[in-house]
This record gives sequence, C-alpha cells and structure tokens, in this order.
Amino acid sequence: MNKSHKKIPPAGQVRQSQILSTFGPGAMVDLPEHSVLIAGLNHWRGERRRIFEDRLATRVAEILEVNNIKLYAPPVDEQDPKAPRTGINAFMFPTWFLAQVKETWYDTKTKKTFRTRPLLPWGNLVSGKYLSAEKKSIPVVPVRFVQACVKGHISDIDWYRFAHNDAENKCRGQLWLDEGGSGNDFAEIYVRCEACKKRRPLADATVRNGKVLGPCQGHRPWLGSFAQEPYCIRESTGLPEYNRLLVRSASNAYFSQILSVISLPDLDEGLRNAVNLVYEDFLQYAESVSDVKKERKKQKVAVALEQFSDEAVWEEVQRRQSGQGKPHKSIKQVEIETLLSSSLEVGEDVPDKDFYGRSRSLDNLQPAFASCIERIVLVHRLREVIAQVGFTRFEAEMPDIDGELDISVRRALLDIETTWVPAIENKGEGVFIAFRQEAIEDWLKREAVKKRGRELSRGFDIWCTRKGIDQEKEKVKFPGLPYIMLHSLSHLLIVAVSLECGYAASSIRERIYAGESGYGILLYTGSTGSEGTLGGLVEVGKRIEHHLEVALEQGRLCSNDPVCAQHRPDNEQEERFLHGSACHGCLLIAETSCERRNEFLDRALVVSTVEGFGAEFFPE
Repeated sequence: MNKSHKKIPPAGQVRQSQILSTFGPGAMVDLPEHSVLIAGLNHWRGERRRIFEDRLATRVAEILEVNNIKLYAPPVDEQDPKAPRTGINAFMFPTWFLAQVKETWYDTKTKKTFRTRPLLPWGNLVSGKYLSAEKKSIPVVPVRFVQACVKGHISDIDWYRFAHNDAENKCRGQLWLDEGGSGNDFAEIYVRCEACKKRRPLADATVRNGKVLGPCQGHRPWLGSFAQEPYCIRESTGLPEYNRLLVRSASNAYFSQILSVISLPDLDEGLRNAVNLVYEDFLQYAESVSDVKKERKKQKVAVALEQFSDEAVWEEVQRRQSGQGKPHKSIKQVEIETLLSSSLEVGEDVPDKDFYGRSRSLDNLQPAFASCIERIVLVHRLREVIAQVGFTRFEAEMPDIDGELDISVRRALLDIETTWVPAIENKGEGVFIAFRQEAIEDWLKREAVKKRGRELSRGFDIWCTRKGIDQEKEKVKFPGLPYIMLHSLSHLLIVAVSLECGYAASSIRERIYAGESGYGILLYTGSTGSEGTLGGLVEVGKRIEHHLEVALEQGRLCSNDPVCAQHRPDNEQEERFLHGSACHGCLLIAETSCERRNEFLDRALVVSTVEGFGAEFFPE
C-alpha cells in the first residue's frame, strides 16, 4: 500500500448506542494522551442510515420546536483508506494541562508539604509537552477541573483570575497546582502563582451560590469556535447564570436526554384510513351511532369498517365533524392502548414486521393473581427506537411517567440548527402484564395506602425544595402510588426473571404504564443485533405467575431489614426522599434497566414488610 494513502486510525472508538447515552455531543471523553469534547452534529461526517419512526420523530420535533426532524443512526468510520475521513469529530478540551513533574512545595504557614505541578495553557506547551528550566520535555495531562452552568455551557476556568481572586489583576506568573493528601479533598488543593505568591484553595469554587468562577459567558465549544451564546440568563429570576466547578470525570458532567418508543401498529391510523374510504359518501352526515349501524348494512361500508366497532367509528366521525385535529396522545398512552386492544394478537407474525405479541390464556392463574391481572401478552418481536434530544449537566432531566419530555426544560442543543437527531433501533422480545383498573382503584381507597402515600408525597415535596424546584412553574408532579407500586414490582420481577430467562438482569429493561388508559408492566430486552430475540422472556411469560411468586417472596424481607423497612421518605436526616422501603439489598438494580434511575421505589406498596404498614397490593 502506498504510504501516502495510509489511513490514520481514529483517536478512539465507541459503540453507536454509547453515543446516545454517554458520549454524545458535548460529552467529555478521556483519551490516552488528552481529553476531548465530542463535537455537535454539525461536525459529524459520513453517510448516515435513516431510521423511520414517525411517532418518535413527531414528538422530537415538538420538543425542539422545529417543523420537521429526521432520525439517523450515528455515522461509522469508513474502512476504505482512500475514502474521505468519516465519523464523529472531537475538539481538545480542556486546554489547560498539568506537567507530570515530581516536585514538592513546603507551606511554612501550615508546616505541610504538598505535591506540586505546573499548570499551563496549551499555548505555553512546546510540541505538546512542558519544557522545564533544564530544557527537558515533560509529558502533560489535562487538568481535571473545568467550569460549566446548568444550561450545559462549558469552558476552561480562568485560572489566573481564580488564583489572584481579582478579575483586573494582570499578573501572568507561572501557576502551580499544590495537592495535599490523596488529591481528592478540594480543601487540600491550591492554585499558586509563582511570581506574586498568591495562593488560593480550590474549595472556594465549591461554595454553593458562591459566584467565585464568575458569570457564565455562554460558551458552547462542542458546536465550534463561534457558537458562543450572547448571554446566559436564568429565566426564573432574569439574572445572570453563574459558573460552577465541574470535575471532568464526575457522574454529573453529562446527562443525555433521550426519548424512546416501542414501534407498535397504530390502531388510530387504521381507523382513520378505514373511515377515509367511506366518509364522504356515507358517514359525513351521520348524527348518532345508530346512523353508523345503518350505513354499515351497505356492503362497501361493511367491508371498510369490519375491524372496528360502531362506537369507535362514531367517535372518529364526531372528531371530523367538529373540525378537531388529530388527538394528542402521549408516547406510553399509544403503547398501552395498542397492547390492550386486541383479544388475541397484536401486530402480524411476519419476519419484516416490527412488533408481534400474542395473549396467553389466564385460565390457570391463581385466584390471588386472577383478581388483579387483566392480560398477559407474550411479545415475540419488538423494536425500540431511541433518539437523543439534548443533554444537561449537574442535574438529570428525564421523561415523565408518560414517557414525555417537557418542552420548557433547560437543555443544551446538539446542533446550532437542528434538522436531525441521532437515533438507534433495538430489536428484542418481552412480556407485558396488564393489571385490572378496578383492583388498583380499590387498593387506593384503603386508609393504610393513603397514609403511606402522604409520606411518599411529603418526601417528594422535600426533595423538590432541596433542589430548588418550583412544582407549579416547572410542572413537576408526584408520579402517584400506582406508578411507584408497579415500578417496585417491576424491579422485583427483573431480578426473579433473570435467574431463569438466560439474560443478565442488567440487559432486561422496563416500561411502566400507570395512566388513564391502563396499568401495566412491560419487561423487554433488546440490542442492535439479534441477541435480544433469543426467546427467553417469552418462555418466562408462559409461567409468569411462578416468577411473580418468587418476586413477592424476595420483596418481603431485605438483607438490610429492619433498617430498610423502617425508612421514612420524609426523613430529612437520611436524605433519601424518593425512596420508601428500598435499598441496594432489595429494589435497586442496574440503571440501564430502570427507566427512573432507581427513584420512586417502595416495596411496602407491593408486599408486607417487617414493619407492617398494611399498604401492600399483594396480601399474603
């Protein structure tokens, strides 16, 4: 091969799914020799595969307030050495470095010796290395501290300003980072100026609302050099947003905002298409459901509407006569309505179809389960499409219990002008359990359940207060006891099912439905290949009552009882406001499996615990 055509290997590689969850635009990634910031969509190069999912694309367009959005899989690196370079670009960030010298500095005031290293901007390096006084080239590493704001803006700390505690100071002496102990205590880390002897602890930058790092300047380096926003203002107060200290490798440095849907046959679309065939000629002047019945006697109408009831057709006719647009339904509302719609099958059992589920008989269910379970669907084939909408820093903003993202949420953009968003599709299988609405309503009427609900609600209110969240303005609401109960049961089931289905517990995901359209749990697995369709969960669904028994038995006693069972969500000393009787010994599972990041859990709502609240949905 001609050396001139030899392809330079990429600086790093990640899976496509990791781009959406961990290493999307604006995320910081450590490479062997330096750290980078993943570039925005405007800097991605190469052919992209289109992913079609109208329901998801429509919702993403509403959230981003644009007319049209397309979904594409992240580009992959082109293997042909003669082809133009493709893939995802990245920018070097931060641009301040620490030289790897072995020097110490003695503090005469505290009588303590510190490990010290030169703190240098990129422009002071020679061929990417620190040139010492002895003219030796010394390797450098990126400084692990940067500054950012809650809107996602990020930039290097002005280390000269910080060290001198004065924005007007013109001293540009050599800066040193002094570290005492293991280097993890901010009170033991100092920035020191060699010229003027100024020295300041990094702990000053960690003071809440301290404004030490100055107002945010709106820097968005992942979008390019000229993508800085003109101002950064907090909407609630109209005052400038201030920078906060951020550790590059910290877990709060990047929270991807993703939205997902299960690709299901749209029953409403089928109804609309059927009515379209006969509306103008037969149905547009109908005045009642009886008129629809009369028109159905005509062969053309009967053939077009044979799959739909008179009541459903009449509702569609009324909608058209009143001039109403297509009714808005949340992501999960569409899904559960479809899962509950057919008495036997959902979708078609055809290889190229995205979804196929078949209801199993409930004749052999135990009376305790038969009284509360309405339907069990064995999902032989499903397709999940996940799209990234944006990202946040410091605080995660997740979809609500209906699977919706709030339009007004502060999020950092993936592109200057967003016309597409990255997405992936997973193929898998699962099992869906629907619960009787009347059983849950009767459970909610019990006094012990109401009392437990008040405790959980108070914990949620305290959590909002601690986070500075105005529940009315920011439309944050308590998810409700049915959701917490089903969510907790789902976690117990995932652990019990994983022991027999052949999948690891971390590869099983949940989808909780707790709205006006019904109550249910969908446990499913999926991957970008075919590994998620091995049939294990379908087999589990055929004897799900056994796994329910195991899950309920495991939930009654936790290895941390009685401490776990006695926890009160409104206890301000423990600061676990979103948990009832829940801990790592019983309900907390891998966050890849949980749709709420292990929040809103309480096994006392599912089964009786040693504390005996009497609020359990499944009595012994």
